Amino acid sequence: MTESVVIRPTTVEEVAAAVRRARHESLPITVVAGGHGPWSHGASEGLRIELADFADIEIDGTTVHVGGGAVWGDVAAAIGPNGLAISSGDTATVGVGGLTLGGGIGWMVRAWGLAVDQLVGAQIVTATGDVVEASATENPDLFWALRGGGGNFGIVTRFDFAAHELDGIVFAENALTADPAVVLRTARDVMQDAPRELTLTYMDVPAMDPSAPAGASLSAVWAGTDAERLRQALAPISAIDGVSTTITTPAYRDILMVPPTPPEGAEQLPPGFIGGNGLFARLDDDLIDRLVAFRAAYPVSVVFLRSLGGAFGEIDQESTAFPAREATWFVMAGAFDIPGLVDDEARTSILADWERIEQDRIAEYGNFAATERPAAVPGMFTSAAHARLAEIKRVWDPENLFRRNHNIVP
Repeated sequence: MTESVVIRPTTVEEVAAAVRRARHESLPITVVAGGHGPWSHGASEGLRIELADFADIEIDGTTVHVGGGAVWGDVAAAIGPNGLAISSGDTATVGVGGLTLGGGIGWMVRAWGLAVDQLVGAQIVTATGDVVEASATENPDLFWALRGGGGNFGIVTRFDFAAHELDGIVFAENALTADPAVVLRTARDVMQDAPRELTLTYMDVPAMDPSAPAGASLSAVWAGTDAERLRQALAPISAIDGVSTTITTPAYRDILMVPPTPPEGAEQLPPGFIGGNGLFARLDDDLIDRLVAFRAAYPVSVVFLRSLGGAFGEIDQESTAFPAREATWFVMAGAFDIPGLVDDEARTSILADWERIEQDRIAEYGNFAATERPAAVPGMFTSAAHARLAEIKRVWDPENLFRRNHNIVP
């Protein structure tokens, strides 16, 4: 087994030197940006390059330059006072690097698309240790691959985003004691003709910590300051018995979740997860019924949905590596593999039920796939995109130096 070596560079030149060392010594590379992904936990073989010192955020008009080690909460806090925002994920501590390279589904996905849809340029250290720029006009194939192809093509030390002007947002929290199938059917119908300013998120979870009590909730974000338009859009949902709606006007940065800090000395590795995710063209009655039954059957399960469409669906499928632009919902369902609560029989049952849920998905979203499963990687892209990514990988990383990810084999 190769010994783990940790490097925390402070300059691009040091990143390049680390890559050249890894190549010379045939060391696998683990890149840690925000440290939120599955490859960030614990020791790993080879060279571990941590980008925490690459966290600068610079504003140039509506273009925002973000270091490869920054996290989204800091980005939102830095650019919000300038009346700007970028469509990111929904968690403040998630790294800009990993989320962007994998796509980036978040609260503004219907208003502005994915995080990667706002990427206009990047600085990247390649497998040869060279530092290059990538954009629509400079190394365009590499730029295309960065927009959804994951960390397969090098280490991005700077991201350039086209930010959006945002005066404010309106946020609705709907506490639910109603029949979840009724809520989900109504939410689906609401979103069929909804304005792009509206994005919905449904979540039904077990008790995980004091900040996340058990139960179902439906949250909505309106990209703008018109609370009445959000209230009208949600009226069919609010009218359901067992739905209690609260509308507020927080800053965008304040709706990005901050996970609780584990007690000092506590085990920080997350529990195993049995299940998966998918990008679905339709949220039909059968899919809703399967999700509701899944959550009811397993006390340690979670069901999560986010509406898509809007700007997300208007991006041409071939313009980025991200799949399933025709999807209208993102769905995740699974159960936490907690010793003493889940036995082998339950694991088999959970997996079988998830496989019935996923059978109609268009593609899997790599950012929510928490383990290395080489055989599953083609299902995270269209067949044409996967073939093109493999060819670009052959050009930029023929020795597959960057393979600790959802790996595209050159």
